[in-house]
Amino acid sequence: MSLARTLSTVVAAAISTAACGGDSAHAAAITYRCTNPKSGMTWEVKVDYDRSIADSFPAKITGSQIAWHDTLHGGYYFLDRASGALTFQNASSTGGYVTHQTCHAD
Repeated sequence: MSLARTLSTVVAAAISTAACGGDSAHAAAITYRCTNPKSGMTWEVKVDYDRSIADSFPAKITGSQIAWHDTLHGGYYFLDRASGALTFQNASSTGGYVTHQTCHAD
């Protein structure tokens, strides 16, 4: 294989890896199973990395966090990608509240 062809292959692989956030195990979409530790209730959060969508809402996805606003029911979600900690913040007439859940990728 020529040096030029080898270099173009390496560059193409690097671009592909960068497009996936540098994570070779990147999937276009992933499902997290989340649990409320107080009630034991579980539910799924589907995240589409390619479309920047979490739980069917537009999301800001960074290397460390996935954040979205539930415009249907209200509230803001913040998922720590390293620990799986999910924080929910909701405003109310009495000042609002925050809940904490734990999520893991299925």
